[in-house]
Amino acid sequence: MQAFRAALLRFAEDGSALYDADGFLLVGPGADGRPVVRAAGAWQALAASYPGVPVEHLPHRILAPGFIDLHVHFPQTDVIGSPAEGLLPWLEKYTFPHEARFSDPAYAHGVATVFLDELLRHGVTTPLTFATSHPASVDALMAQAQQRGMRLIAGKVLQDRHSPDGVRDETEQSLRDTEDLIRRWHGRDRLGYAITPRFAPSCTDAQLRGAGDLAARYPDVWIQSHVAENRDEIRWARELFPDARSYLAVYDGFGLMRERAIYAHCIHFDDDDRLLMRSTGAAAAVSPTSNLFLGSGFFDYAGARRVGFRYGLASDVGGGTSFSPFHTMLAAYYVGREGQTKPGVSLSPQHLWWQHTAGAAQALGLEGVIGNLQPGCEADFLVLDPHATPLLARKTAHARDLDELLFSLIVLGDDRVVERVHLAR
Repeated sequence: MQAFRAALLRFAEDGSALYDADGFLLVGPGADGRPVVRAAGAWQALAASYPGVPVEHLPHRILAPGFIDLHVHFPQTDVIGSPAEGLLPWLEKYTFPHEARFSDPAYAHGVATVFLDELLRHGVTTPLTFATSHPASVDALMAQAQQRGMRLIAGKVLQDRHSPDGVRDETEQSLRDTEDLIRRWHGRDRLGYAITPRFAPSCTDAQLRGAGDLAARYPDVWIQSHVAENRDEIRWARELFPDARSYLAVYDGFGLMRERAIYAHCIHFDDDDRLLMRSTGAAAAVSPTSNLFLGSGFFDYAGARRVGFRYGLASDVGGGTSFSPFHTMLAAYYVGREGQTKPGVSLSPQHLWWQHTAGAAQALGLEGVIGNLQPGCEADFLVLDPHATPLLARKTAHARDLDELLFSLIVLGDDRVVERVHLAR
Protein backbone atom coordinates (compact mmCIF):
# COMPACT_ATOMS: atom_id res chain seq x y z
CA MET A 1 0.00 0.00 0.00
CA GLN A 2 1.02 3.60 -0.57
CA ALA A 3 -0.18 6.76 1.16
CA PHE A 4 -0.10 10.33 -0.09
CA ARG A 5 -0.26 13.51 1.96
CA ALA A 6 -1.55 16.64 0.21
CA ALA A 7 -4.74 18.64 -0.08
CA LEU A 8 -7.50 16.24 -1.11
CA LEU A 9 -10.57 16.81 -3.31
CA ARG A 10 -13.39 14.31 -3.65
CA PHE A 11 -17.20 14.30 -3.86
CA ALA A 12 -20.09 13.31 -1.64
CA GLU A 13 -23.12 11.39 -2.93
CA ASP A 14 -25.09 14.63 -3.36
CA GLY A 15 -22.41 16.04 -5.67
CA SER A 16 -20.95 18.50 -3.17
CA ALA A 17 -17.19 18.68 -2.89
CA LEU A 18 -15.31 17.36 0.12
CA TYR A 19 -11.99 19.06 0.69
CA ASP A 20 -9.23 18.44 3.20
CA ALA A 21 -6.51 21.08 3.16
CA ASP A 22 -4.23 18.50 4.82
CA GLY A 23 -5.45 15.24 3.36
CA PHE A 24 -4.58 11.56 3.46
CA LEU A 25 -5.08 9.21 0.52
CA LEU A 26 -4.33 5.51 0.90
CA VAL A 27 -4.05 3.37 -2.23
CA GLY A 28 -3.79 -0.40 -2.24
CA PRO A 29 -4.84 -3.49 -4.17
CA GLY A 30 -8.55 -4.19 -4.51
CA ALA A 31 -10.26 -7.55 -4.86
CA ASP A 32 -8.98 -7.99 -8.41
CA GLY A 33 -5.50 -6.72 -7.59
CA ARG A 34 -6.04 -3.35 -9.28
CA PRO A 35 -5.15 -0.31 -7.13
CA VAL A 36 -8.14 1.27 -5.41
CA VAL A 37 -8.66 3.94 -2.79
CA ARG A 38 -8.54 2.25 0.61
CA ALA A 39 -8.95 5.36 2.76
CA ALA A 40 -9.42 9.08 2.15
CA GLY A 41 -9.88 12.01 4.49
CA ALA A 42 -8.07 14.30 6.86
CA TRP A 43 -4.46 13.45 7.70
CA GLN A 44 -5.05 14.08 11.38
CA ALA A 45 -7.92 11.59 11.50
CA LEU A 46 -6.44 8.76 9.43
CA ALA A 47 -2.65 8.70 9.33
CA ALA A 48 -2.13 7.09 12.74
CA SER A 49 -4.31 4.13 11.70
CA TYR A 50 -1.77 3.03 9.08
CA PRO A 51 1.63 2.81 10.76
CA GLY A 52 4.45 1.62 8.56
CA VAL A 53 2.73 2.49 5.29
CA PRO A 54 5.09 4.57 3.13
CA VAL A 55 3.89 8.13 2.68
CA GLU A 56 4.69 10.49 -0.16
CA HIS A 57 4.43 14.05 1.04
CA LEU A 58 3.25 16.52 -1.59
CA PRO A 59 3.19 19.97 0.01
CA HIS A 60 1.25 22.69 -1.78
CA ARG A 61 -0.33 20.14 -4.11
CA ILE A 62 -3.93 18.91 -4.57
CA LEU A 63 -4.92 15.28 -5.09
CA ALA A 64 -8.03 15.16 -7.31
CA PRO A 65 -9.95 12.51 -9.26
CA GLY A 66 -8.91 11.96 -12.85
CA PHE A 67 -11.18 13.76 -15.30
CA ILE A 68 -13.72 11.90 -17.45
CA ASP A 69 -14.39 13.10 -21.01
CA LEU A 70 -17.91 11.97 -21.95
CA HIS A 71 -17.61 12.63 -25.69
CA VAL A 72 -14.48 12.94 -27.81
CA HIS A 73 -13.48 11.86 -31.33
CA PHE A 74 -10.07 10.23 -31.43
CA PRO A 75 -9.76 10.43 -35.26
CA GLN A 76 -10.41 14.18 -35.14
CA THR A 77 -7.25 14.94 -33.19
CA ASP A 78 -5.82 16.77 -36.21
CA VAL A 79 -9.10 18.50 -37.10
CA ILE A 80 -9.06 20.85 -34.08
CA GLY A 81 -9.25 24.48 -35.13
CA SER A 82 -10.51 23.92 -38.69
CA PRO A 83 -12.72 26.85 -39.80
CA ALA A 84 -16.17 26.20 -41.27
CA GLU A 85 -19.60 27.78 -41.50
CA GLY A 86 -21.26 25.20 -39.24
CA LEU A 87 -21.55 21.55 -38.31
CA LEU A 88 -22.54 19.97 -41.63
CA PRO A 89 -20.04 21.93 -43.79
CA TRP A 90 -17.33 21.19 -41.20
CA LEU A 91 -18.02 17.45 -41.45
CA GLU A 92 -17.90 17.49 -45.24
CA LYS A 93 -14.80 19.68 -45.60
CA TYR A 94 -12.57 18.36 -42.83
CA THR A 95 -13.87 15.46 -40.81
CA PHE A 96 -14.91 12.89 -43.38
CA PRO A 97 -11.78 13.28 -45.57
CA HIS A 98 -9.55 12.95 -42.54
CA GLU A 99 -11.39 9.94 -41.10
CA ALA A 100 -11.03 8.08 -44.40
CA ARG A 101 -7.31 7.73 -43.62
CA PHE A 102 -8.03 5.44 -40.66
CA SER A 103 -8.48 2.40 -42.88
CA ASP A 104 -4.68 2.19 -42.58
CA PRO A 105 -3.86 0.45 -39.25
CA ALA A 106 -0.45 2.12 -39.05
CA TYR A 107 -1.97 5.57 -39.42
CA ALA A 108 -4.66 4.76 -36.84
CA HIS A 109 -1.96 3.56 -34.43
CA GLY A 110 0.00 6.78 -34.81
CA VAL A 111 -2.98 9.03 -34.13
CA ALA A 112 -4.12 6.85 -31.21
CA THR A 113 -0.73 7.35 -29.58
CA VAL A 114 -0.92 11.14 -29.85
CA PHE A 115 -4.57 11.19 -28.78
CA LEU A 116 -4.08 9.22 -25.58
CA ASP A 117 -0.90 11.11 -24.71
CA GLU A 118 -2.80 14.40 -25.04
CA LEU A 119 -5.67 13.18 -22.87
CA LEU A 120 -3.34 12.04 -20.11
CA ARG A 121 -1.26 15.21 -20.32
CA HIS A 122 -4.43 17.17 -19.60
CA GLY A 123 -5.52 14.89 -16.75
CA VAL A 124 -8.24 12.90 -18.55
CA THR A 125 -8.04 9.34 -17.30
CA THR A 126 -11.28 7.97 -18.84
CA PRO A 127 -12.58 8.99 -22.29
CA LEU A 128 -15.76 7.86 -24.04
CA THR A 129 -14.65 8.16 -27.63
CA PHE A 130 -15.71 7.65 -31.22
CA ALA A 131 -13.35 5.79 -33.51
CA THR A 132 -14.09 5.76 -37.28
CA SER A 133 -16.13 3.35 -39.38
CA HIS A 134 -13.01 1.20 -39.80
CA PRO A 135 -12.58 -1.67 -37.31
CA ALA A 136 -8.81 -1.13 -37.46
CA SER A 137 -9.29 2.26 -35.81
CA VAL A 138 -10.93 0.62 -32.79
CA ASP A 139 -8.23 -2.05 -32.56
CA ALA A 140 -5.48 0.59 -32.64
CA LEU A 141 -7.07 2.72 -29.94
CA MET A 142 -7.98 -0.14 -27.63
CA ALA A 143 -4.50 -1.65 -27.88
CA GLN A 144 -2.84 1.66 -27.01
CA ALA A 145 -5.18 2.24 -24.05
CA GLN A 146 -4.61 -1.28 -22.78
CA GLN A 147 -0.86 -0.76 -22.97
CA ARG A 148 -1.17 2.36 -20.81
CA GLY A 149 -3.56 0.73 -18.31
CA MET A 150 -6.26 3.32 -19.05
CA ARG A 151 -9.96 2.89 -18.60
CA LEU A 152 -11.43 3.71 -22.01
CA ILE A 153 -14.75 3.17 -23.79
CA ALA A 154 -14.86 3.35 -27.59
CA GLY A 155 -16.71 2.08 -30.62
CA LYS A 156 -16.67 1.78 -34.37
CA VAL A 157 -18.84 4.42 -36.03
CA LEU A 158 -21.93 3.17 -37.87
CA GLN A 159 -22.77 5.23 -40.99
CA ASP A 160 -24.22 3.38 -43.97
CA ARG A 161 -25.79 6.32 -45.82
CA HIS A 162 -25.34 10.03 -46.51
CA SER A 163 -21.61 9.58 -46.07
CA PRO A 164 -18.82 9.79 -48.68
CA ASP A 165 -16.74 6.94 -49.99
CA GLY A 166 -14.00 6.04 -47.56
CA VAL A 167 -16.10 6.36 -44.42
CA ARG A 168 -19.48 4.92 -45.45
CA ASP A 169 -19.87 1.33 -44.29
CA GLU A 170 -22.14 -1.53 -45.41
CA THR A 171 -25.13 -2.33 -43.23
CA GLU A 172 -24.75 -6.03 -42.47
CA GLN A 173 -20.95 -5.97 -42.38
CA SER A 174 -20.96 -3.00 -40.02
CA LEU A 175 -23.13 -4.90 -37.55
CA ARG A 176 -20.98 -8.02 -37.79
CA ASP A 177 -17.88 -5.89 -37.24
CA THR A 178 -19.48 -4.26 -34.20
CA GLU A 179 -20.30 -7.59 -32.59
CA ASP A 180 -16.81 -8.90 -33.32
CA LEU A 181 -15.30 -5.83 -31.66
CA ILE A 182 -17.56 -6.21 -28.62
CA ARG A 183 -16.39 -9.79 -28.21
CA ARG A 184 -12.76 -8.84 -28.75
CA TRP A 185 -12.51 -5.80 -26.46
CA HIS A 186 -15.45 -5.27 -24.11
CA GLY A 187 -14.50 -6.08 -20.51
CA ARG A 188 -10.89 -6.76 -21.40
CA ASP A 189 -8.73 -5.22 -18.67
CA ARG A 190 -10.14 -1.67 -18.28
CA LEU A 191 -11.73 -1.40 -21.71
CA GLY A 192 -15.38 -1.07 -22.67
CA TYR A 193 -17.25 -1.00 -25.95
CA ALA A 194 -19.83 1.53 -27.12
CA ILE A 195 -22.28 0.85 -29.96
CA THR A 196 -21.82 4.00 -32.02
CA PRO A 197 -24.29 5.21 -34.66
CA ARG A 198 -22.65 8.41 -35.85
CA PHE A 199 -25.99 10.20 -35.84
CA ALA A 200 -29.42 9.12 -37.02
CA PRO A 201 -29.24 10.80 -40.46
CA SER A 202 -26.10 8.80 -41.30
CA CYS A 203 -27.78 5.44 -40.58
CA THR A 204 -30.50 3.51 -42.38
CA ASP A 205 -33.42 2.05 -40.46
CA ALA A 206 -31.84 -1.37 -40.88
CA GLN A 207 -28.55 -0.24 -39.34
CA LEU A 208 -30.26 1.48 -36.40
CA ARG A 209 -32.48 -1.56 -35.87
CA GLY A 210 -29.40 -3.79 -35.87
CA ALA A 211 -27.66 -1.50 -33.39
CA GLY A 212 -30.69 -1.72 -31.11
CA ASP A 213 -30.64 -5.52 -31.37
CA LEU A 214 -26.97 -5.55 -30.36
CA ALA A 215 -27.71 -3.22 -27.45
CA ALA A 216 -30.38 -5.66 -26.23
CA ARG A 217 -28.06 -8.64 -26.68
CA TYR A 218 -25.20 -6.96 -24.81
CA PRO A 219 -26.86 -4.89 -22.05
CA ASP A 220 -23.60 -3.99 -20.30
CA VAL A 221 -22.04 -2.24 -23.30
CA TRP A 222 -22.49 1.46 -23.82
CA ILE A 223 -24.30 3.35 -26.59
CA GLN A 224 -23.13 6.72 -27.91
CA SER A 225 -24.33 9.07 -30.61
CA HIS A 226 -25.22 12.70 -31.37
CA VAL A 227 -28.60 14.38 -31.09
CA ALA A 228 -30.16 17.84 -31.41
CA GLU A 229 -26.86 19.63 -31.94
CA ASN A 230 -27.64 21.85 -34.91
CA ARG A 231 -30.94 23.16 -36.32
CA ASP A 232 -30.09 22.14 -39.90
CA GLU A 233 -29.30 18.63 -38.66
CA ILE A 234 -32.62 18.52 -36.78
CA ARG A 235 -34.58 19.51 -39.89
CA TRP A 236 -32.75 16.79 -41.81
CA ALA A 237 -33.56 14.17 -39.17
CA ARG A 238 -37.25 15.14 -39.28
CA GLU A 239 -37.30 14.72 -43.06
CA LEU A 240 -35.68 11.29 -42.82
CA PHE A 241 -37.76 10.05 -39.88
CA PRO A 242 -41.14 11.78 -40.30
CA ASP A 243 -42.98 9.39 -37.97
CA ALA A 244 -40.76 10.12 -34.96
CA ARG A 245 -42.00 12.68 -32.42
CA SER A 246 -38.53 14.27 -32.23
CA TYR A 247 -34.95 13.65 -33.23
CA LEU A 248 -34.26 12.04 -29.85
CA ALA A 249 -37.33 9.80 -30.22
CA VAL A 250 -35.75 8.26 -33.33
CA TYR A 251 -33.20 6.53 -31.12
CA ASP A 252 -35.86 5.42 -28.68
CA GLY A 253 -37.81 3.81 -31.50
CA PHE A 254 -34.84 1.61 -32.32
CA GLY A 255 -34.10 0.51 -28.74
CA LEU A 256 -31.12 2.82 -28.25
CA MET A 257 -32.30 4.73 -25.17
CA ARG A 258 -31.34 3.10 -21.88
CA GLU A 259 -28.85 3.16 -19.03
CA ARG A 260 -25.30 3.56 -20.37
CA ALA A 261 -26.54 5.49 -23.41
CA ILE A 262 -24.72 8.82 -23.84
CA TYR A 263 -25.98 11.40 -26.33
CA ALA A 264 -23.75 14.31 -27.21
CA HIS A 265 -25.10 17.88 -27.24
CA CYS A 266 -28.86 17.59 -26.46
CA ILE A 267 -29.19 21.31 -27.09
CA HIS A 268 -32.51 21.80 -28.88
CA PHE A 269 -34.74 19.79 -26.54
CA ASP A 270 -38.27 20.25 -25.25
CA ASP A 271 -39.53 18.86 -21.97
CA ASP A 272 -40.78 15.67 -23.62
CA ASP A 273 -37.22 14.99 -24.74
CA ARG A 274 -35.93 15.71 -21.26
CA LEU A 275 -38.50 13.35 -19.76
CA LEU A 276 -37.43 10.66 -22.22
CA MET A 277 -33.83 11.06 -21.11
CA ARG A 278 -34.87 10.80 -17.47
CA SER A 279 -37.20 7.83 -17.88
CA THR A 280 -34.72 5.76 -19.88
CA GLY A 281 -31.64 6.59 -17.80
CA ALA A 282 -29.78 8.02 -20.81
CA ALA A 283 -27.37 10.89 -20.24
CA ALA A 284 -26.19 14.00 -22.09
CA ALA A 285 -22.58 14.79 -22.93
CA VAL A 286 -22.46 18.57 -22.67
CA SER A 287 -19.89 19.89 -25.15
CA PRO A 288 -19.60 23.66 -24.65
CA THR A 289 -16.41 24.48 -26.55
CA SER A 290 -17.69 22.62 -29.61
CA ASN A 291 -21.12 24.22 -29.42
CA LEU A 292 -19.60 27.69 -29.17
CA PHE A 293 -17.05 27.05 -31.93
CA LEU A 294 -19.60 25.68 -34.43
CA GLY A 295 -22.37 28.07 -33.41
CA SER A 296 -24.70 25.20 -32.61
CA GLY A 297 -26.44 26.63 -29.56
CA PHE A 298 -26.36 26.24 -25.78
CA PHE A 299 -27.15 23.31 -23.50
CA ASP A 300 -30.12 24.28 -21.34
CA TYR A 301 -28.91 23.71 -17.80
CA ALA A 302 -32.09 25.23 -16.37
CA GLY A 303 -34.23 22.76 -18.33
CA ALA A 304 -32.05 19.84 -17.29
CA ARG A 305 -32.40 20.84 -13.65
CA ARG A 306 -36.14 21.39 -13.92
CA VAL A 307 -36.93 17.98 -15.43
CA GLY A 308 -33.94 16.10 -14.11
CA PHE A 309 -31.71 13.83 -16.19
CA ARG A 310 -28.06 12.86 -16.11
CA TYR A 311 -25.33 14.83 -17.81
CA GLY A 312 -21.60 15.48 -17.70
CA LEU A 313 -18.94 17.43 -19.53
CA ALA A 314 -17.12 16.60 -22.75
CA SER A 315 -14.45 18.17 -24.94
CA ASP A 316 -15.89 16.95 -28.27
CA VAL A 317 -12.47 17.29 -29.91
CA GLY A 318 -12.16 18.01 -32.85
CA GLY A 319 -15.26 20.24 -33.00
CA GLY A 320 -14.23 21.10 -29.47
CA THR A 321 -11.26 23.39 -29.25
CA SER A 322 -9.19 21.86 -26.44
CA PHE A 323 -8.46 18.63 -24.63
CA SER A 324 -8.23 20.65 -21.40
CA PRO A 325 -10.96 20.01 -18.81
CA PHE A 326 -10.21 23.48 -17.41
CA HIS A 327 -11.12 25.08 -20.73
CA THR A 328 -14.25 22.91 -20.97
CA MET A 329 -15.41 23.81 -17.46
CA LEU A 330 -14.90 27.51 -18.17
CA ALA A 331 -16.89 27.26 -21.41
CA ALA A 332 -19.68 25.50 -19.50
CA TYR A 333 -19.73 28.41 -17.09
CA TYR A 334 -20.19 30.81 -20.02
CA VAL A 335 -23.01 28.67 -21.39
CA GLY A 336 -24.76 28.60 -18.03
CA ARG A 337 -24.48 32.37 -17.66
CA GLU A 338 -25.36 33.45 -21.18
CA GLY A 339 -27.11 30.60 -22.93
CA GLN A 340 -30.27 30.37 -20.84
CA THR A 341 -33.47 32.29 -20.48
CA LYS A 342 -32.44 35.30 -18.46
CA PRO A 343 -31.29 35.72 -15.74
CA GLY A 344 -29.32 32.58 -16.54
CA VAL A 345 -27.75 29.90 -14.38
CA SER A 346 -24.60 30.43 -12.37
CA LEU A 347 -22.86 27.06 -12.21
CA SER A 348 -20.80 26.75 -9.05
CA PRO A 349 -17.14 25.75 -9.34
CA GLN A 350 -17.87 22.59 -7.36
CA HIS A 351 -20.67 21.62 -9.74
CA LEU A 352 -18.53 22.31 -12.82
CA TRP A 353 -15.80 20.06 -11.42
CA TRP A 354 -18.38 17.40 -10.50
CA GLN A 355 -19.66 17.41 -14.10
CA HIS A 356 -16.21 16.40 -15.32
CA THR A 357 -15.56 13.75 -12.65
CA ALA A 358 -18.12 12.11 -10.35
CA GLY A 359 -21.10 13.39 -12.36
CA ALA A 360 -19.66 12.03 -15.59
CA ALA A 361 -19.06 8.69 -13.84
CA GLN A 362 -22.71 8.65 -12.77
CA ALA A 363 -23.77 9.33 -16.38
CA LEU A 364 -21.72 6.33 -17.51
CA GLY A 365 -23.18 4.06 -14.84
CA LEU A 366 -19.73 3.91 -13.18
CA GLU A 367 -20.52 5.84 -10.01
CA GLY A 368 -18.26 4.62 -7.21
CA VAL A 369 -15.83 3.14 -9.72
CA ILE A 370 -14.17 6.17 -11.34
CA GLY A 371 -14.38 9.95 -11.10
CA ASN A 372 -13.98 10.10 -7.33
CA LEU A 373 -11.52 9.40 -4.53
CA GLN A 374 -13.86 7.74 -2.08
CA PRO A 375 -12.91 4.30 -0.67
CA GLY A 376 -13.46 1.57 -3.25
CA CYS A 377 -12.91 3.79 -6.31
CA GLU A 378 -10.23 2.85 -8.79
CA ALA A 379 -7.09 4.85 -8.07
CA ASP A 380 -7.09 7.15 -11.09
CA PHE A 381 -6.00 10.47 -9.65
CA LEU A 382 -4.10 13.65 -10.39
CA VAL A 383 -1.48 15.64 -8.58
CA LEU A 384 -2.37 19.27 -9.29
CA ASP A 385 -0.10 22.25 -8.78
CA PRO A 386 -2.16 25.36 -7.94
CA HIS A 387 1.02 27.44 -8.38
CA ALA A 388 1.80 26.22 -11.89
CA THR A 389 1.95 29.74 -13.34
CA PRO A 390 2.80 33.04 -11.65
CA LEU A 391 -0.69 34.49 -12.05
CA LEU A 392 -2.37 31.27 -10.86
CA ALA A 393 -0.07 31.14 -7.84
CA ARG A 394 -0.96 34.72 -6.98
CA LYS A 395 -4.67 34.09 -7.40
CA THR A 396 -4.88 30.80 -5.46
CA ALA A 397 -2.83 32.24 -2.61
CA HIS A 398 -5.67 34.68 -1.95
CA ALA A 399 -8.52 32.12 -2.25
CA ARG A 400 -10.78 32.48 0.80
CA ASP A 401 -12.68 29.24 0.34
CA LEU A 402 -12.94 26.13 -1.84
CA ASP A 403 -15.11 27.75 -4.49
CA GLU A 404 -12.59 30.53 -5.02
CA LEU A 405 -9.74 28.01 -5.22
CA LEU A 406 -11.52 25.77 -7.75
CA PHE A 407 -12.72 28.69 -9.83
CA SER A 408 -9.20 30.11 -10.02
CA LEU A 409 -8.03 26.78 -11.41
CA ILE A 410 -10.95 26.63 -13.88
CA VAL A 411 -10.36 30.16 -15.20
CA LEU A 412 -6.56 30.24 -15.22
CA GLY A 413 -5.61 26.55 -15.39
CA ASP A 414 -4.40 24.41 -18.27
CA ASP A 415 -2.21 21.34 -18.76
CA ARG A 416 0.58 22.93 -16.70
CA VAL A 417 -1.53 22.45 -13.59
CA VAL A 418 -1.47 18.65 -14.08
CA GLU A 419 1.84 17.75 -12.50
CA ARG A 420 1.33 13.98 -12.41
CA VAL A 421 -1.25 11.38 -13.44
CA HIS A 422 -1.72 8.11 -11.53
CA LEU A 423 -3.60 5.29 -13.25
CA ALA A 424 -5.07 2.26 -11.49
CA ARG A 425 -2.91 -0.28 -13.29
